[in-house]
Formats: sequence, structure tokens, C-alpha cells
Amino acid sequence: MSIGNAARVVTLLVLASPALCNAQEATATSAAATPATTPASAPHTSLFRDAEDGHFDMSRWLLEHRGFLPVPIVITDPAVGNGGGVALAFFHRQPPTATGDAPADGKPKMATPDIYGGAVMRTENGSKAYGVGASLHFDDDRWRYRGGVAKASMNLGFYTPGTLFPTQKIEYNTDGIMSFQQGFRQLGKRDLYLGLAWIYMDLDVGFEVASDREQFKPHELSSRTSGLGLSLEYDSRDNPFTPSSGWLGMIEGNFYLPGIGSENSFQSYRGHVYGYWPIGKHFILGGRADARWANGDIPFYRLPYIDLRGIGSARYQDTRAAVLETELRWNMTRRWALIGFVGAGRTWGRHNSFGDGASQVSKGAGVRYLIARQLGMHVGLDYAWGPEDDTFYIQAGSAWR
Repeated sequence: MSIGNAARVVTLLVLASPALCNAQEATATSAAATPATTPASAPHTSLFRDAEDGHFDMSRWLLEHRGFLPVPIVITDPAVGNGGGVALAFFHRQPPTATGDAPADGKPKMATPDIYGGAVMRTENGSKAYGVGASLHFDDDRWRYRGGVAKASMNLGFYTPGTLFPTQKIEYNTDGIMSFQQGFRQLGKRDLYLGLAWIYMDLDVGFEVASDREQFKPHELSSRTSGLGLSLEYDSRDNPFTPSSGWLGMIEGNFYLPGIGSENSFQSYRGHVYGYWPIGKHFILGGRADARWANGDIPFYRLPYIDLRGIGSARYQDTRAAVLETELRWNMTRRWALIGFVGAGRTWGRHNSFGDGASQVSKGAGVRYLIARQLGMHVGLDYAWGPEDDTFYIQAGSAWR
């Protein structure tokens, strides 16, 4: 977890995890397409057993829970250490609607449910945060809102570039409020949405060694940032939780200006594409390309960074960052799967050119279990190796956010 991406931090806190929204959307789609086959009078134990194969399965629990879903938060990031927390997500299921693109079978389409959430977390290095938020849908899902606010105190490390001198780790703390507010408008009847966002952060920055403050320019230490952003997103994945085909593409730009409350003027951008291709009956190949860049007087804790399993958040930062990653999933049985992944990332811009930068490579393997067959939802464990760290990751759905 890094302060370098306010949207992801707030989304984690207010919606339990980025996957939670996907789980709720998948729940709505599955509930519309798959009627409950187990009678209401079935024994309580059958709630967690699949009627088809008798294995442990949470489909009925997720489809028939009574208004809220408790979600454990597991954190295994080398940047903040191990930790965890808990979230509660309340949702309101919208009635079916016949508007929009109707399914091929002609049945009415169920709108994605509204979600309200709150969460709290803490890690072994003293980092802690709590927040609340919501994901709302209006006018047959033509309009969407996603956002929340969080209070966080994060103990992190900033690594000097190490070009002329050995790399040094500067320990620092950010303590304050973060807010992420975003609205979307559907374009036509496709899964294409135009978004407008407001990102606000007011953080006190402190250092474990007071003299470390002198290594930064005044604009790099600014505590208040406020920016407006535009985004365009298209999603054709067959499953928003654990995809097996299709792709997700998004571009976004955020502009921070004193006129809207920011101490500094700077811009941040991101573009990413995730693709999934079936190979035969048992293999799924995934590919990811992700680029982030920033211009202007950006604070040091908001710099883009390499985001890969096996590499600590914010371990490698500069004004430009790019990642390429691939993942292969082998569905050994109907329930169990093995995955292997490898990725490479590079930062450049302020300290060196793209050609002079060194690529950082991480790789790993993992295991998955189909925990909710009707939703196509997998959970599992990954073990990743990076240049400095090797660590475990608890995964719910796709590792790509």
C-alpha cells in the first residue's frame, strides 16, 4: 500500500478491496441469470455446499446474504509489513429492468446493486487506516458514483535513486485525510464509461530522522493536493472477478491546481490494458500493460512506482513508471487451478532516461480454488520473488487492479 495512489488506498478501505465491487457486480449478474435451485428449507450446512459436486462453495451465501457482507482484509506488502483488518459492505439490490442491452435469452437485466461500506486496518509497522464510502448506480446504470473518505497514518520508505551514491531508505510517515470522489456516464449502450473524479489529500509528512527533510525541495514536501480527473474505461471481460476472456482498458488524467485547493500544480496520468485469452480447455493466458507518469511539482510521496507482486509498493519511484506482466492459469480440475506469472517494470524521468534505467523483474507461482462456482470467483495464495523481497499474497479474484 502506497500513498502514491490515493484512489486505490481509499477504494481498499471503503469497499473492503477492489475485488469487492467486482464480486457484487458478478453477484447481480449471476442472480439474474441463475435461479436458486436449493429450497429455502434446506439444511443450514447446505448453504456452503455446491448442489452439483458437493464441494465447499459460497455461491448461495453470496447470493442470499441478508443485507451485508463481512470481508476480512489481509495485507502482506513488504512496504508496510503484514497486517489485516475487517470491512462491512451493505448493499441494496435494484429491481430487474428491461432497458439497455437485453441478454440473448430476452430476460430482463438486473441492475448492479448499490454498495455502502466501512473498513479498518492495521499493519505490524504501525500503519493504520479507516474509512467509509459507497458505490451507487442510477438511471438503469447509465450513471455511476464511486468514492469515499479515509483517515490514515502510513509508515513508509522512500528510496533515493542511488546513481552517484548507494541507495538510501528514508523512513517517513504521512498522517491525514484522503478523499476520492468519482462519477461516470455511460456512452451509448456499450460498456464504455466517461468518468470525472476529484482526489483530495491533506497529509502531515514527518521523518524518522529530522534532517532527512533537507534532502527534498519545498514543493516535494507539500501536504495538501487537490485535483480533478477525467477517465475513459471499457470492459468486455466475461467475469469481472476472475476473468477467462475479454479485456479491460482504461486511460485517465488528473490535474492538480491551486485554484481547486492544491498547494502545487502537477498532473498525473495512467493507462492500462488487461487481456485474457483461453488456450484449449484448461489454460487461460493473461497479459497486462500498465504505464503511469507525472509532470510538474509533484510531492515525493505521490510519484508513480512499479506495481508488481514481489516488489514492495513505492520501492522504485520516478516521474515515469511502466510494467509488463503475463500470467498463465492451468485449470487442473473444476475447482483447483495453478498459476505462474512473470513481470518486469522500469522507472525513469527525473533521475535517468528510459534507456539508462534498469528493469526490475519479479516472478512467482500460486494456487487457486473456485470458491463460488455461480460467480466464477477464485481465491488463493501467491508466492512471488523480486529483486529484494519474496513474499506471500492472499488473492481474491484477479491480482490485477
